[in-house]
Amino acid sequence: TPNIDQFYNKALRFTDFHVSPTCAPTRAAMMSGRPPFKVGVSHTIYQRERMAPDVFTLPQALKSAGYRTGLFGKWHLGDEDSYLPQNRGFDEVLMHGSGGIGQVNLGDFPPNKDNVYFDNVLLHNDTIVKTKGYCTDLFFHSALSWIHEQKKGSSPYFAYISLNAPHAPLVAPESYKKRFLDLGYDQGTAGRYGMVENIDDNFGLLMKKLESWQALENTLVIFMTDNGASHLSGRLNGKRVRHFNAHFKGGKNSPNEGGTHVPAFWQWKGKLTEGTDVKKLTAHLDLYPTFCELAGVTLPAKMQELDGRSLLPLLKDNNATWPDRSLFVHCG
Repeated sequence: TPNIDQFYNKALRFTDFHVSPTCAPTRAAMMSGRPPFKVGVSHTIYQRERMAPDVFTLPQALKSAGYRTGLFGKWHLGDEDSYLPQNRGFDEVLMHGSGGIGQVNLGDFPPNKDNVYFDNVLLHNDTIVKTKGYCTDLFFHSALSWIHEQKKGSSPYFAYISLNAPHAPLVAPESYKKRFLDLGYDQGTAGRYGMVENIDDNFGLLMKKLESWQALENTLVIFMTDNGASHLSGRLNGKRVRHFNAHFKGGKNSPNEGGTHVPAFWQWKGKLTEGTDVKKLTAHLDLYPTFCELAGVTLPAKMQELDGRSLLPLLKDNNATWPDRSLFVHCG
């Protein structure tokens, strides 16, 4: 991942940053500033992923401060009309259904089961559309197109590029799988690593475009994931091998550190100290109050209580006073 590595080298890194063990709970915490259980989200399926309708969401908060908001990829906080991101604060939406492309029995569009990750049927705002190309490429390119439009105007923007990859089924373009297959890895492992390298290439494109648009001095870019690694074993030349997971115990859907401890690399050219580690205990709950403070949001008097903390003191000084805290983890 040379592009993400380069980003890491210049980033402020939260080295003890935690999320929920699965995707919908993490997204609920980000969008609400609360532990997922407090906003009705306890798992990823069987309607347990639907975020409570009375939540004043992060994009709603940012819109109140004049921001334009866009979601590209995975929503996973409810597929019924009242739960959709278009009705929860996002101006621009390109999304698949349920928790993954092709999860037709859980709410994704039926045609996606036949051609997983390629030429998918997606929801663009209020219109169902047939797309062309590989899903990750499409989400990044659509986001870049939207960001470019925002740069032409005067409104600040919040772009949420929320990928379904790397996620089962482990499918990547053949050009990304080939070298792993040639090394002797099984199809699943080749797909998994191919998805990761495809994300890296797209992330590199994002950074190059922002640089060419002279946007980096006025743009906070964050790279993170929504849970720990999954598919932690595969086969190499017929022998079972374990995939690296930073020496953590457990993985996705585990309450152990391997399920919750994820990358959190922040870069804002000229504003954040480059190549710095912040070792304080931080979490997905903290994004909502942080973004609101950075954007100058005035929150309404009647809304959910925020359980997260603003990270602004740590963005200014990685040794800032940060009182001890306890974070609780639940697995559906």
